[in-house]
Amino acid sequence: MRFQHSPSVWSDFPELAVGVVRADGITPDAAPDLDRFTAVAKERLASGTEADLPEIQAWRRAFSRMGLKPTQYRCASESLLRRFRREGALPRLHPLIDLCNAISLAYAIPVGVFDLARVAGDLEVRYAAGDESYLTFGGEVERPEPGEVIFADDEGRAHARRWSNRQSGHSAVRDGTSAVLIVAEAMHATARADVEDLTAVLAEELRRFWPADPRTSIRSH
Repeated sequence: MRFQHSPSVWSDFPELAVGVVRADGITPDAAPDLDRFTAVAKERLASGTEADLPEIQAWRRAFSRMGLKPTQYRCASESLLRRFRREGALPRLHPLIDLCNAISLAYAIPVGVFDLARVAGDLEVRYAAGDESYLTFGGEVERPEPGEVIFADDEGRAHARRWSNRQSGHSAVRDGTSAVLIVAEAMHATARADVEDLTAVLAEELRRFWPADPRTSIRSH
């Protein structure tokens, strides 16, 4: 499958940097080390809140440009950091999700994980037409708002809504998931360098804890 951002998204958000990892051989029995990533997050939050971080501020500006209230709709990394700051930990879901969440905490960058077996054809980050379907984790079907940034496949299924705000339950990682696409996106001043570092670290962790041979790419304007 091919993954891309539409030309209009690149045009409207030229500061965007994207890291992409494709990996096979994912299993639910791995036990990655999360502590070194959560320790970084604790240190970064020690002197303030997630709203003070440049990575989060950049996404808040992007959400405002999309016509969304950034304190009502938060990017995934802000939501994770907010919960982590309040509760001191995140729930364990699946070892790959737990790893990606921990890395997202450390870098304050949204990291999305998609089960490739549940994606029809190619996947594109684009503006919604409004006729796409989105399956919530609760099993409800929604229609994205026209002009909303979504992750859309060839069958018109939205695998994420409001860009980095909320993923779909349809392509969420499950115990039977084997092949995944992992996407990290950032827009702050050092986005490209930070996304490169995040992507390299993630690939290293995948090799360390799974029989995976991850393929990576970095994209920016």
